[in-house]
Amino acid sequence: MLTFTHTSTDSGLEIALKGRLDTAAAETCANELESLILIGSKQLTINCAELDYIASSGLRILLTLRKKMIAQGGTIRLIDVNDEVLQVLKMTGFTALFGL
Repeated sequence: MLTFTHTSTDSGLEIALKGRLDTAAAETCANELESLILIGSKQLTINCAELDYIASSGLRILLTLRKKMIAQGGTIRLIDVNDEVLQVLKMTGFTALFGL
């Protein structure tokens, strides 16, 4: 199960993910996160401190968010990525995309 919270800051929008970003959570998560970035924030920060697992569907969501933020002239970054999720990001080359 995945839950997330979002906070608007002076520098942009921060989203904290908690739980498992797997296939079961992917569609709902994608729709909700994409609606959040439509508010026009130029910087999106995703806090992954409590993200326990990420599946390929979760990676697709991150990639889609990255493309949309770049298209809006914005940036996206991942912070506090735990070792398990970081290993998946390294194996898939996502560390280069997100500056990890």
